[in-house]
Amino acid sequence: MGKLDKIAFIPLDERPCNYEFPYLLAQGTGIHMARPPMEMMGLKKRPGDTNRLWSWLEEQSMDADGAVISLDTLLYGGIIPSRLHALEHPQVAERLQRLRGLKERNPDLKIFAFQLIMRCPQYSIADEEPDYYADWGREIFRKGLISHRSKLGIATGEELEELSDIERRLPAEILEDYMHRRSVNIGVIRDVLDMIAEGFIDFMIFPQDDSAPYGHTAKDQQKVRAMISELDLELTTYMYPGADEVGCTLLARMINDSKHKVPLVYPRMSAVQGPFVTPLYEDRFFYESLKYQIMAAGGLITSSAEEADLILIVNTPGETMMEAESQKHAFFSYDVYRNIIELVEYGNYMLRHKGKPVAAADVGYANGADQKLVKLLKQKEMLFDLAGYAGWNTSSNTLGTVIAQSMLYLHYGRTSQHLDFLALRYAEDLCYCSVVRMGLNQGEVEAMGLSKFELDGHRGEVSRMVRKRLVQELEERINGGEGRVEITDCYMPWNRTFEVGLSVRYHLSEH
Repeated sequence: MGKLDKIAFIPLDERPCNYEFPYLLAQGTGIHMARPPMEMMGLKKRPGDTNRLWSWLEEQSMDADGAVISLDTLLYGGIIPSRLHALEHPQVAERLQRLRGLKERNPDLKIFAFQLIMRCPQYSIADEEPDYYADWGREIFRKGLISHRSKLGIATGEELEELSDIERRLPAEILEDYMHRRSVNIGVIRDVLDMIAEGFIDFMIFPQDDSAPYGHTAKDQQKVRAMISELDLELTTYMYPGADEVGCTLLARMINDSKHKVPLVYPRMSAVQGPFVTPLYEDRFFYESLKYQIMAAGGLITSSAEEADLILIVNTPGETMMEAESQKHAFFSYDVYRNIIELVEYGNYMLRHKGKPVAAADVGYANGADQKLVKLLKQKEMLFDLAGYAGWNTSSNTLGTVIAQSMLYLHYGRTSQHLDFLALRYAEDLCYCSVVRMGLNQGEVEAMGLSKFELDGHRGEVSRMVRKRLVQELEERINGGEGRVEITDCYMPWNRTFEVGLSVRYHLSEH
């Protein structure tokens, strides 16, 4: 692909990680990234306006060089609506056919798309699932898992007893609704694969958020993998854990592609066992996902720091991954089976003495940054000299974000937009996810008569309290002689504590 002046972008949903992050990364590149107006997007369980989104995309892609497209948004109205819709296969297939017109009207348009394999969480919470998941989610998950293990001949006697108990209790109409939607979604994936084979999509990712080695999602993966193989699409169609980072990944891939560059990445781990940890919410060893994340963004892993374009210091767990909120009482393995001091010293040496760009993938914990790592990076005055940093949600969400940011850094350098994005990561991944959210969830919102799933609106008292706390945490943990982070906006996008919406600016100190 040659020139890249404009990208038409359809996000996975309206949350900042999907709507804002790729857009923010594109700032400072000289590329115009067009995205639909917020009113066309949905709001959590309310689907986006698919007709208007299609019309917007058709118009914008006429003069675009590339398109980064979430098919879940165009087909179902977003990530959550893809798990809730009552559409039949023919209706969705008809929507999909509009994709052909994009290339027919603009044959030079490069289309990079992604579509999730529907997840199956292992808990009974309906926050992002059909309402009946509040009562039956655990049973739906366990039925899928044990049935899968039974089919493979590895289910235990206890599991089989549990399965017959679930089958006796789980209402047939609920299971039927759930399985029918899964089969519609898989049928549409088959149609998408045909379009890739016909050349209407240039590159495709099927990510899975919240995956596990056995169960409904794992079985669907097997079906999709078989279809990919049957159509000989392995080199243009990837499938691996992730979701909310894919917009960033595909942006990086498109830019690398347009510049005919394949960045070589040398990953340096904090723990010998790190590559062999299976992260929470994922279905495979960490190192296998790392390879996919780097390849999907247009790069490759290299085995030597000498030939690397980028050094990725990777803060993995030493043995088992825990939630970020557990770090006050971290497992013994976090201190003994990994060495983050050596990791930071190595990163600092490569940056200061070898002049190599260094990025930090903070995947020590799920759902938040490692406070010790960020403290060490600050002591070394590395925080704002990094090519990228992330430490949020799942391991793959973090990887895709930091890899995309650091690949753009290789092309465009230390722009003010790059520094702002680093500042956003420290404000959100460390100060919010790893510190402030913990307090909210441990009684503070309940004391206000609210719950962590239902706050007092996008810009209520909670958002004001969060902003105040973040200012304090940034002052203590991030701000220093080099500069300071200013929060210019703070809101609660889905009216719950899980995510925060932030706008920040980084102000370099006048030396």
